[in-house]
Amino acid sequence: MTIIAHPKNKKQEAAIEAVLKALDVTFQKEEESPYNPEFVAKIKKSLYDVKKGNYITLDPSKSIWENLK
Repeated sequence: MTIIAHPKNKKQEAAIEAVLKALDVTFQKEEESPYNPEFVAKIKKSLYDVKKGNYITLDPSKSIWENLK
């Protein structure tokens, strides 16, 4: 049997978890993301690249072509 609950806040979520644990019911939590997984992967890769120093800095006083030289 599967039961799906949609708590409205963290307090409700904690209460539901406490009841399930007290009854020794196994459960799993799935965090929902409003973002497309492909988009999230691109952002994570970009953050990784920045940490590794793989980026360029643009000077707003120059044209795009001058910045890419």
